[in-house]
Amino acid sequence: MTKSYFPSLQNVNKAKLTLNEILSATPLTENLNLSEQFSAQVYLKREDLQIVRSYKIRGAYNKIKSLSAEQLKNGIVCASAGNHAQGVAYSCQKLGIQGKIYMPTTTPRQKIKQVKMFGKQFVEIVLHGDTYDAASSEAWKDCTENKKTFIPPFDDPLIIEGQATTALEILQDSTCQIDYLFVPIGGGGLIAGVGSYFKQMSPNTKIIGVEPAGAPSMSESLKKGEVVTLENIDKFVDGAAVQRVGDLPFQICQQVIDDIVIVPEGRICTKILELYNRDAIVVEPAGALSIAALDYYANQIKGKNVVCIVSGSNNDITRTEEIKERSLLFEGLKHYFIVRFPQRAGALRDFVERVLGPTDDITHFEYTKKNSRERGPAFVGIEVQDHKDVEGLLTRMQENGFVYEYVNDKPDLFQYLI
Repeated sequence: MTKSYFPSLQNVNKAKLTLNEILSATPLTENLNLSEQFSAQVYLKREDLQIVRSYKIRGAYNKIKSLSAEQLKNGIVCASAGNHAQGVAYSCQKLGIQGKIYMPTTTPRQKIKQVKMFGKQFVEIVLHGDTYDAASSEAWKDCTENKKTFIPPFDDPLIIEGQATTALEILQDSTCQIDYLFVPIGGGGLIAGVGSYFKQMSPNTKIIGVEPAGAPSMSESLKKGEVVTLENIDKFVDGAAVQRVGDLPFQICQQVIDDIVIVPEGRICTKILELYNRDAIVVEPAGALSIAALDYYANQIKGKNVVCIVSGSNNDITRTEEIKERSLLFEGLKHYFIVRFPQRAGALRDFVERVLGPTDDITHFEYTKKNSRERGPAFVGIEVQDHKDVEGLLTRMQENGFVYEYVNDKPDLFQYLI
């Protein structure tokens, strides 16, 4: 494939016909809460309602269906943090072919179970490494040694063209000119496909990519004019946390992206909770990316027609507490301290009565010493109702003689204690 590759409308239409064998179009629906909040018409493309609960099935099936009998003879291999794996697994089961799926050891248990469920007896799962990139390296090694066919998650024309069918459906279902399209970015396959289709069919639509702050691979690559590999990433937004974007998606994104918004993980968590509480929509962290970006475009999108792609809903319920914690920390509602209580009777009672505000709540309390606990400092977590309340909390601690160390703004200590 040459560097001049750009997805053609003909190939996207062909991919759509292929996908019609197993998929129905996902809905494009206006979200009344978001529309009211941003004084715009905000529509959600509900890829979370796919049969495998993410858009990844589009590219996976399109690629696998194109393979020859010779290519399939030794089986296929893929590497994935979860959603691509489910798409490949479902494709293997529907087509009756054998697949081997490499996943990072950090993959949520729920996603591993889903892969097994979708693939049934047609897939074997191998957990390897802490990141997608480590799993991918091992998968490629398997392909080289055993002459298997690798199914990439994003860096392939047929994968990109499969993902582009999302755009085809959006434009078919839309009854108005779309002014802004917000698209989550992981490896870049989705935004490359969707962006290229829109630039040909709706060139006035602004294509806004969205990345998590802990893994801004595409943003950094576009800044430097070449694909870069990030040394360290935050793997929390597992569906979009890659150290290196694909070469083909990068080349296409240079031509189709109008802007990229970088969203902190805490804000993403806040949006996950809001979507659930307000609309009963369950999304994974990557699925909330595009909606979390709207806050940064609040002024530009007023009165406009906006589409956000909700990329997936494969969330593990065991992550709920972490999601709540990250959201509270980001919103300034949760604060941690190391408190050195005065060595006198009733110091803890005084702390509760004189330091805590009427709506403050101690959510964590732990002495740092197992023996002679009262002689050592305590690790205290306090939740406030308004982010401004922490100012009064700090003032009252000082006025009442409580020596403390604020932990939230000390990343190394915070990670060690929390």
